[in-house]
Amino acid sequence: MKLYEKTAHELHDLLTAKEITATELAEDVFSRVDAVEGEVQAYLTLTRDEALEQAKTVDARIAKGEKLPFLAGIPGAIKDNICTKGTRTTCASKILEHFVPPYDAAVMEKLAKESPVLVGKANLDEFAMGGSTENSAYQKTHNPHDLSKVPGGSSGGSAAAVAAGTAIWALGSDTGGSIRQPASFCGIVGLKPTYGRVSRYGLVAYASSLDQIGPLTRDVRDAANLMNIIAGHDPMDSTSSSAAVPDYTKALTGDVKGLKIGLPKEYFVEGLDSEVETAVRKAVEDFRAMGAEMKEITLPHTKYAISTYYLIAPAEAATNLERYDGVSYGERIDGADLVEMMTNTRTELFGEEVKRRIMIGNYALSAGYYDAYYLKALKVRTLIQQDYMEAFKSVDVILAPTAPTPAFGIGEMVSDPLKMYLQDVCTVPLNLAGIPGLTLPCGVSSAGLPIGLQIIGKPLGEETILGAAYAYEESHDYKNKIAAVGGEKA
Repeated sequence: MKLYEKTAHELHDLLTAKEITATELAEDVFSRVDAVEGEVQAYLTLTRDEALEQAKTVDARIAKGEKLPFLAGIPGAIKDNICTKGTRTTCASKILEHFVPPYDAAVMEKLAKESPVLVGKANLDEFAMGGSTENSAYQKTHNPHDLSKVPGGSSGGSAAAVAAGTAIWALGSDTGGSIRQPASFCGIVGLKPTYGRVSRYGLVAYASSLDQIGPLTRDVRDAANLMNIIAGHDPMDSTSSSAAVPDYTKALTGDVKGLKIGLPKEYFVEGLDSEVETAVRKAVEDFRAMGAEMKEITLPHTKYAISTYYLIAPAEAATNLERYDGVSYGERIDGADLVEMMTNTRTELFGEEVKRRIMIGNYALSAGYYDAYYLKALKVRTLIQQDYMEAFKSVDVILAPTAPTPAFGIGEMVSDPLKMYLQDVCTVPLNLAGIPGLTLPCGVSSAGLPIGLQIIGKPLGEETILGAAYAYEESHDYKNKIAAVGGEKA
């Protein structure tokens, strides 16, 4: 029995029934790591010794007859921009190569109460800036379904680990699609919660008004269970929502009769891959057959989302990344004086994409351009948000593609930043509006690559999108398929 192929809820049941031990499960997952990590390269840091100790602790609890929390003993991966006390957190940047946080992120404190087994820290685009995990300073992560393709980004390591069976679940962060797009490319479930639903305390900031932590899992039930664990108010995060957290698993009824679904014409436009459009439209018909009601809607300011995002996000990034100066913490490249030292440090230790976004951001915020670019982008952001709020007066959820194409080739877009940015066209509007979105598999391309369906919800509407996703998932067989890596048989 390949334990690494199972979902977290299946493994929880096996552990509770004492049919397996946490140590057996950890060893099985690490054997999978040993078999495929050399090709996939999902991890920047592996914490094998700590993981096996965590598993032994859970086994001791089982032996005492204790009731296990949901994630107890179940191996997972953490994106390497989430602070982990005592474990290196690099953000895939040379400037933080040896940074070990002195504290845990809020989500790590919540996870600690569950006693999971942590396999390691997953690779990402440097400081979460990218859509392919090619911008990591250390290594390129490969898509487990086709090693010549990217896994998406920036949470590419997290998505690839779950898809390859080297983690059962993972946490990522989503600033413009960085959970949903890699989940789509890797054929798994990814959820970006409502802004403020999950604490950002301890998440290394990229764009503070857009960043959000969320789960990447094998199926919808696991995503709901992880949301139960990580969601909730945190006084350490001033933007944290104080709304009560429901039991998200109660929304998984399998019934979508009468659910009003919006179909935005702006998401089905020229440039959308024909196989993606076919798969998403087939999913629409499947929902209709299950009793959901369809309505054509319009989100007229969607066409401005990419340009709006790529002014606001770099502006916030330029401000957030000022702290990496070679003085406070992180690495340093010496110079003849303070200015030269800071210049050398930032020039040599930031990657090209990070430097590009810092320059865009500083330009947008500079005297004479603030009103013309940044302030105008903030106004358009409000219009984008209003589009969604107007649409949600008549529909419960919105269906759309997650990404305009299946996974593309490694190196295919790395020299064309604008083409890469356009990959975010289906995902960035949600971050600008602060609303939740979930992706799950809805098909496979002719080349055998996963295609994702995006379900978009109202603010704090995670229950509704999880319920819709679960009903769709239960009527299809796309879930739980671990990728065959390097031509092996899964």
